[in-house]
Amino acid sequence: MRFSGWRILKEGLTGNSGWTPQWRDPEPKEAYDIVIIGGGGHGLSTAYYLAREHGLRNVAVLEKGWIGGGNVGRNTTIVRANYGLPGNSEFYSHSLKLWEGLEQELNYNVMFSQRGVINLYHSDGQRDAFVRRGNAMVNQGDDAILLDRAALRRKLPYLDFDTARFPVLGGLYHPRGGTARHDAVAWGYARGADSRGVDLIQNCEVTGIDIDAGRVTGVQTSRGAIRAGKVGIVVAGRSSQVAAMAGLRLPIESHVLQAFVTEGLKPVIDQVVTFGMGHFYISQSDKGGLVFGGDLDGYASYAQRGNLPLVEHVMEAGMALMPMIGKARVLRSWGGIMDMSPDGSPVIDRTGIEGLYLNCGWCYGGFKAVPASGHCFAHLLATDRPHAAAAGFRLDRFRSGEGIMDEEATGAQHNLH
Repeated sequence: MRFSGWRILKEGLTGNSGWTPQWRDPEPKEAYDIVIIGGGGHGLSTAYYLAREHGLRNVAVLEKGWIGGGNVGRNTTIVRANYGLPGNSEFYSHSLKLWEGLEQELNYNVMFSQRGVINLYHSDGQRDAFVRRGNAMVNQGDDAILLDRAALRRKLPYLDFDTARFPVLGGLYHPRGGTARHDAVAWGYARGADSRGVDLIQNCEVTGIDIDAGRVTGVQTSRGAIRAGKVGIVVAGRSSQVAAMAGLRLPIESHVLQAFVTEGLKPVIDQVVTFGMGHFYISQSDKGGLVFGGDLDGYASYAQRGNLPLVEHVMEAGMALMPMIGKARVLRSWGGIMDMSPDGSPVIDRTGIEGLYLNCGWCYGGFKAVPASGHCFAHLLATDRPHAAAAGFRLDRFRSGEGIMDEEATGAQHNLH
């Protein structure tokens, strides 16, 4: 089924009786060429690109819950490519280009809105750092505009520019950045993969990974054993747990990151605004809710919920930046499990076990990476060669210390994760 304006009009006039399920609910087969553990955005996009780019259709995605029930549905939906150092900058630039054609490719409305991302600066030193970052972005082929205080005030008149502790002096504007609907991204990739023959197996928890003579041979699941020629682990905050089934110890810590949404309001915030000094970021959804978040909860956890001290911190930061939101009622909050790597950057690589591959370490920014992560991981699974855009995301960099991929361009500080 293809979506179109005419189809929506027809269904609206006929009681919406013609819609069909967007993907199948098949029983798992005994064997697949490739099994992907994890039915989130990264796993689904990997399956889609395996089928679309490489013609591999004997593929299964195993999800222990339901499609889109993990981090892909538990984030603040920000998409950007404003990275400052080689390695990450090429990758996220690649991802943004895929985002820009995604809806047409999937024939699915993922509600991608290039409303722009503005990172605020509060000192001369921070301004100079943003100048360097902006120049690196432009050299990479992306867009960056440095806004002084007057220009920023015209764009964001509702900010408290003279807050005593962190006066707002300007910002780095990334016009092509923005937001997308997280659930729709998962649904669009699931629909695209299923239509190309991939089996999406829900309520199928992996309980073991079978290895024989140094090679993966399949997985044990709550729905029986499944043989596989190759296995890809794409389970975000559960990466360490699943990798341990194969005897691997990963340099990953799992932490909770909370997000919040308010009641629906009339349009007031046009862009995505990030307040680094308070670790606060905010945008407004198409339904009018203010969507915002802050820092990690600060302790290792596998719980998809957060603690109240972090709630207080996020609210304080929001009020310090834009007091106008003080009367908005918060409807709900949720938590995602972040797979934090020591240098803040991901891993897309083969493991020491033949046929076993790893995609993890996305830290705060896994959502914006969904298209490129799947595209590059599918390339690795299909060809056994790293994609050029992800060539630096090697697992052994944490053992050797060579090629550390500093995510923030401020120096890798392993003790902070």
